[in-house]
This record gives sequence, structure tokens and C-alpha cells, in this order.
Amino acid sequence: MRLSRHSTADTPLQERILLVALCILLTVPPGYFTPGAKAAIPQDSTVNLDAEMAVRLPENDSIPPTEVTAEDYPYGLDGKIPFNPSPTRAVWLSALCPGLGQIYNRRYWKLPIVIGGFMGLGYATAWNSNQYQDYMQAYRDLLDNDPGTNSYMDFFPPTTDESTLDKSWLERSFKSRKDNFRRYRDLCVILLAAFYLVCMVDAYVDASLAHFDISPNLSMDLSPTMIQPAGGGSRAALGLNWAINF
Repeated sequence: MRLSRHSTADTPLQERILLVALCILLTVPPGYFTPGAKAAIPQDSTVNLDAEMAVRLPENDSIPPTEVTAEDYPYGLDGKIPFNPSPTRAVWLSALCPGLGQIYNRRYWKLPIVIGGFMGLGYATAWNSNQYQDYMQAYRDLLDNDPGTNSYMDFFPPTTDESTLDKSWLERSFKSRKDNFRRYRDLCVILLAAFYLVCMVDAYVDASLAHFDISPNLSMDLSPTMIQPAGGGSRAALGLNWAINF
């Protein structure tokens, strides 16, 4: 009687164990425990790995590492955005203010040259212009008959007597000097404009050369060769073959 009551009490527990095992077997794909179980797994299955799990791949020194990045990825291998100047923007910045194009191209060592060139040409233009104005006014005073206009005497010491001066020589001398200073002033203005254009061209070329290939693949090969005459002669000439590889 005790044995019968004990078997009756354990029957629900056994049924539960069998039911759980049956559910587990139903959830496992067919043939999972067979050698072809891998083929039965769908190709689009997702395998989640632990974030802290370290996966080691076999090292092979013969295969170099390959970096795969998207075409629009703005950062380089060092994690920084590579310098990529625009030639058009460099020209417009240089046209807006001389020297801004060089700063945009990060050629800071050219900035003192640009500033020094404009300051030197500007000073030369102003100095020659002032000299031209002084000699021009003195030449006008020599040509008129008004004795009160004698600015030409400012070019001589205060003790100089005006009556001892040769007016014909003064006219030729002042005319020659005013013409020379006017020519120098105009030349400085032309050089100032030319230097302005040179700064713009330099900014454009410098920005364009930033994209120029300077990799070690560029090489030059020189080798002797036989040159056949253009007229179809029978004698060939010894020459030098010059090839550039890029």
C-alpha cells in the first residue's frame, strides 16, 4: 500500500520531465546533432557573440593588412580629416586679400614675402609719386612769370641767390626729373598689380599641387637605345631613351 501511494505521487513529476524534454526536442532543428547539422542551419542566421570574447585569427605574415573604408569617409588612417584645399577657393581668398590664399593653403612661410612685397612696392609708389608732385610744381613755377611762385628754390640751400641760377638749365633739369619720377611711379603701380596677380596664381597652383601624386611609384628610367634615321637610311644612331613611369 505504501509502494502504491509513492508511485502515484511521483507520476506527475515524471510526466512533467518527459513533457519538458519533448518540448526541447521539438525546438531543435532536425539533424542538428548529426555531422550535417551545419548545412541545416539557415544562411541568414544571426550569431550573437559576447562583447568581451576575444577572437584570434591565424597570423599570416605573407598577407599584408588591408584597410577598407567607404569612399565618402572623411577621416584618414590617423583619425584626422586629410587636408584637401580647393584651388577655386584659394584664388578667391587671394583676390579678396593678398595673403589669405597662402594662409588657406597652410603656406605660412609665404605670408612675410607677400606682406613685404606689397609694403615695399607701396612705399616705392608713394615716394615716387611725392617726388613727381614736387618737381612738377617746381617746373610749373619756372614756366610762369609770377615771382611769388618759386617753389623750385626749396631744392636749394637757403643762402642760394635766385638771380645766379640758370633758368634754362633749371627747366631742363626739373622736366627730366619729373618725367623720371612719373615713370618710376607708373612702373611701381604696374609691379604692384603684377605682384597681386602672382599671389593669386601662386595660391591656385599651390592648392592644385596638393592633389599631385608624389608617391614612390614615380620613377625615371634612362637607358641607351638605337635610333633609326627618319629618312629611311641604313645607318642607325646611338641615343638615350628617357622614360617616366607614374
